[in-house]
Amino acid sequence: MDPVSQGPGDTSDVVIVGGGAAGLSLAHRLVADGVATVTVVEPPDGPARPAERTWCYWDHADGDGDGDGDGDGTGTGTGIDDDFGEAVTATWPLLRVHGPDGGPLTVDPAPSRYRMVRSTAFERLVHARLERAPGGRLLRATANSVRDIPGGAEVRCTAADGRTLTLRCRYVFDSRPLRALPPARTRLLQHFRGWFLRTRADRFDPAVADLMDFRVPQPRHGLAFGYVLPLAPDRALVEYTEFSRTPLTTAAYEAALGHYAREVLRLGEFTVDTAEQGVIPMTDARFPRRAGEAVFRIGTAGGATRPATGYTFAAVQRHSRAIAAALREGRGSVPAPHGRRALAMDAVLLRALDTGRIDGPAFFTGLFRRTPPQRLLRFLDGATSVREEWGIGLRTPVGPMLRTALEVPFLPRRPHPAPGTGERPR
Repeated sequence: MDPVSQGPGDTSDVVIVGGGAAGLSLAHRLVADGVATVTVVEPPDGPARPAERTWCYWDHADGDGDGDGDGDGTGTGTGIDDDFGEAVTATWPLLRVHGPDGGPLTVDPAPSRYRMVRSTAFERLVHARLERAPGGRLLRATANSVRDIPGGAEVRCTAADGRTLTLRCRYVFDSRPLRALPPARTRLLQHFRGWFLRTRADRFDPAVADLMDFRVPQPRHGLAFGYVLPLAPDRALVEYTEFSRTPLTTAAYEAALGHYAREVLRLGEFTVDTAEQGVIPMTDARFPRRAGEAVFRIGTAGGATRPATGYTFAAVQRHSRAIAAALREGRGSVPAPHGRRALAMDAVLLRALDTGRIDGPAFFTGLFRRTPPQRLLRFLDGATSVREEWGIGLRTPVGPMLRTALEVPFLPRRPHPAPGTGERPR
């Protein structure tokens, strides 16, 4: 990339299309670091704006600013608290998994803590910061087209009052969902429905987040689990999630949630305040980071979602910092959100799950049981060393995983339809 500069007629150095987690995180980083002036194009209020979403992550608090503990500034720690701590809704010091046999396994990942951010609070915080920043601008409009032009890029959009606007800039970062997924060897879907509910009596421990509860009926293909994030002794987000090839109907999600809340958690009488539902691809597709000479993709469309877990928010923060550094230093391309080794491991795991060679509930429960908590979180974030990964790998079903690893490079990549809209609340 060439160093950014303000040119005649430009609205800003950078236009960001889409004001979700990826777009607003990048806008904040570029403006806060003084790297570029930024215009964020967000849809006006109405049906085009997504419903409120929930994002969760664990913060790595090891003191070197990058989360890998080596002091080189190149790891995968989020550093989110420094930027967006005001938007954090809840925090949990302990994580728990319930195995398929019903046994609970509680781990303490100190100094890391699991945190929840609601999209409304996050958007409100970043919008206020952009309004105060001399280099930030928020434009409520619908983007119709994005294209390269000599010396930069152009975004044509329609404002809320119907006016047609043309924005010219040096670079565009587009976070809108792809119309079709890139070809992949394996594609599962992570699909879910969750209830924000309130119980009549105290039923939850606010210190413990249940990441995976496998005490639910398992589908023929893939796996299913419950997910519980307590907000108070009598309030929680309770969710039913599947990793499988096809989403369920809303009625099927409701039935699964009702069974989980009443028969497994035994919550007694409760009321549901709101619900959220979504689906994202879990795929080893190669997401192109560039859509033109001056147009780049970010967020899920740019490959920020971790294929084997669905976690996106923390990766978006790392990627935003990396993009800001690339612009500042005049580098020639946008770096990848995830390393090649992490993506290769995810491709093997996805294939092993899809073929049924490994038992999903047993696999994930085993990871938590046999791996030190901090190392496991680094592994899920793609920040472990080769030596650590070998140690983790030897504690998984070696035969099926090795067979799959040998098979994956020779599998053809096939096109898959887009799974629809929605974001995993992580």
